[in-house]
Amino acid sequence: MTWHAGYDDPSSLLSIRLRCVQSRLSDAIDHAAADRVQLVSLCAGQGRDVLGTLARHPRCGEVRAVLVESDARNVALARKSAAGMGLSQVEVRHADASLVDGFADALPADVLLMCGIFGNVSDRDIQRTVQAAGTLCRNGATVIWTRHRRPPDLTPQIRAWFAGSGFQEIAFDAPGPGTLVGVGVHRLRYAVASGPPRDRLFTFRAS
Repeated sequence: MTWHAGYDDPSSLLSIRLRCVQSRLSDAIDHAAADRVQLVSLCAGQGRDVLGTLARHPRCGEVRAVLVESDARNVALARKSAAGMGLSQVEVRHADASLVDGFADALPADVLLMCGIFGNVSDRDIQRTVQAAGTLCRNGATVIWTRHRRPPDLTPQIRAWFAGSGFQEIAFDAPGPGTLVGVGVHRLRYAVASGPPRDRLFTFRAS
């Protein structure tokens, strides 16, 4: 939990990444179809990406958000923050985000966040998750993901995996000093006929 303290420092890489993700998320909500926006955030942590964006977004009332997080402490903090912001349409779900069954009822997503995942799992798991992303989304949906860019930089390969899985790249940001932060934004070009996978998408490496 101590790593979350970096968010309290505006100059930290975590804060820089957060501001970038929130900006891209705001754009994705703007782009989504009218009336209702289904948002799903996997491994949502304390919900800062979503909650901070929704609290000031003009379409807040049109968004139904499901935040999936396995750490009970983070779930409690996210729920408290959502309640304090009056975001009753946000559900913080205590579940394993690597298993689609835990959030299948919230699919297909118009906006899918996969932040804080790709730097903590194997390359094979990243590829599997990217290839599955289209089955979790509605046609035209936006996916936002993050990954560090430390050597060997895998972000070019991740971008290629998205392109090969039916996504158009909207943006790739490398905010902050050096090459330590990468934020990707992709949009699904066509609906995927197959349903979501039943197998585990990824397994976090032991820290």
